[in-house]
Amino acid sequence: MSRRPEPPRSATRLWRFSAAERWAHRTTAVLMGVCVLTAAFLYLPAFAELVGRRALMVTVHQWSGVALPVPVLAALGSRALRADLGLLNRFGPHDRRWLRAVLRRDKRPASRPAHKFNAGQKLYAAWAAGATLVMLGTGLMMWFTHLTPPAWRTSATFVHDWLALTLGVVLAGHIGMAMGDPEARRGMRTGSVAREWAEREHPLWRP
Repeated sequence: MSRRPEPPRSATRLWRFSAAERWAHRTTAVLMGVCVLTAAFLYLPAFAELVGRRALMVTVHQWSGVALPVPVLAALGSRALRADLGLLNRFGPHDRRWLRAVLRRDKRPASRPAHKFNAGQKLYAAWAAGATLVMLGTGLMMWFTHLTPPAWRTSATFVHDWLALTLGVVLAGHIGMAMGDPEARRGMRTGSVAREWAEREHPLWRP
C-alpha cells in the first residue's frame, strides 16, 4: 500500500477530534483487540495450545464484548462526538461522487470530495456499529443459554462466528488504511491535523 505524503510539521494545525472522541476511539480499539485476540485463542487450536486456560479466555471474551459499546455511550455527553455522529449519518451527493471515483480507481484529489469524513469512513462506521450490535446480541444468546430455545442458539452461533471472521477482515483493512495515512493517525492521537492535509483529503470540511 502506497503511503500518502506526510504534511510538513510546520503547517497550521486544525482541531479535528475532542479528547472525549479520542478516548472513546482508543478504548473501543483496545476492547475490540481483546475480543479478536481471545476469539483467536478460543477457535484456533494452535493459539489455544499456547494458553490452555479456555475458561479464562471465555470470561475475558464475554466481558470485553459486553463492554464494547460502553466507551461510545459514555462519550455521548461530548457535544463534539454527537456532532460527528450526525456527520457520519449523513450521505450526500459528494459521497456518491467519492465512491464512484474509488470504484473507477481515480486517485485525483479533485475527484474525491469529502467533508470531515469521506464516504468510506461513513460506510465503515455504519457497518462497524451494526456488526457490533449483532455480535453483542448473538453473544448474549450464546452466553445465557437458558433464555433462548436451542434453535436460536444454533443460529446465533453461526451468525456470531461468521460475522466475527468478516469483522476481522474489515478491521484489518481499517488498520491498513490508517497505517497508510500518518496525518490521519496523528489527528486521532493528538486531536489536530495539518491544514494542508485537510484541504487535500477533506476539501469540503470547514472547521
